[in-house]
Amino acid sequence: MTVRRFAAPAFALGLFASCAALAESPAQEAETPSPVTTSAWSEAVISVSDLDQTAQFFREIAGYETVWQGELGYEEIEAFGLPETASGEALVLRAPSADSGYIRLVRFDNAGRKVPTRPGARAWDTGCFWSIMVRANDLEAIYDDAIAMGWGTETPIAPLSFNGSELNIVVFKGPDGVQIQSYERLNRPIPEGFTPFERLSRPFNIMQMTRDRDAVRELMVDVLGFDTFWFGPPYLDDEPTLMPLGIPQNLTTSVPYKAGIFSPPTQSLYGRMEYIEIDGLDGFDYEDRCHAPNLGILSVSYPVERVDDALDTIVSRGWEIERGPYTVDRLPYGLTRAFTIKAPDGATIEFMQNIDD
Repeated sequence: MTVRRFAAPAFALGLFASCAALAESPAQEAETPSPVTTSAWSEAVISVSDLDQTAQFFREIAGYETVWQGELGYEEIEAFGLPETASGEALVLRAPSADSGYIRLVRFDNAGRKVPTRPGARAWDTGCFWSIMVRANDLEAIYDDAIAMGWGTETPIAPLSFNGSELNIVVFKGPDGVQIQSYERLNRPIPEGFTPFERLSRPFNIMQMTRDRDAVRELMVDVLGFDTFWFGPPYLDDEPTLMPLGIPQNLTTSVPYKAGIFSPPTQSLYGRMEYIEIDGLDGFDYEDRCHAPNLGILSVSYPVERVDDALDTIVSRGWEIERGPYTVDRLPYGLTRAFTIKAPDGATIEFMQNIDD
């Protein structure tokens, strides 16, 4: 395969670029259909073994606050596709002042065997969600605190220069394979309009490793009507490079990767979904593990105005519904009606309507 080299890597534009840089990225010229939603994703659901153990990172390092904690109701157990004998507890966290990007930690009990959705979490293994992305202040101090707490990292803190921005990036690895990808701007301010934060910001992006970026684009753009922030050509480094995805340095000049970033219209700061396709490294595919009660990042939820309209639109554009619609009393939102679909590599995307108003 012939790979064209570019001075500005797609990887930088995807994982770590500023909003301004993303706005300058090439997008698809074809007309985008009407969006299923124009809202940022409201929460990410993470299945964990111990709520407090994982929450410690968000509370003590990120400064997140507890929104709600309680037992899972029967309707939620059913919505996860679990047997009636199952039970569980949820803990919802958010960054101060955040109105989206909540983190819902869920512990499932009596639900059968649990395995990691992505054992080893290698970037060239496909399937399920790989990481949740946040911005950082004083990343070196956060790194030290996370290591002291027992979290690991995919690589050491990696420096990156892009488009006039100097960045530090690291992927934190916690219990049950949970990964929080953090990057810090060193010479430029945080984008205007982004919620202020002290150490780690509210999540603004979620990443998945894919076998076929073109299949992902079909879902994101042709079915969901999302905007394209980046869909660039394959990228190779000119010299061996430390990269946060963990590709061995000696292979960064011969193993290309391709990025695709999408989000609902009007959501340039939040609500993004990012997909990376890596060519030339043979990994495992974990598409069949992306479900409860398995451990790891299970899903993201997008609010919609009317669930029935969203469902009909998605079906009319040729995509299958995985589960629902179902009605659950999901705190802190109240009574909600929702359904889910599967991305091409197995990750679950939920669309929910608050009907408790």
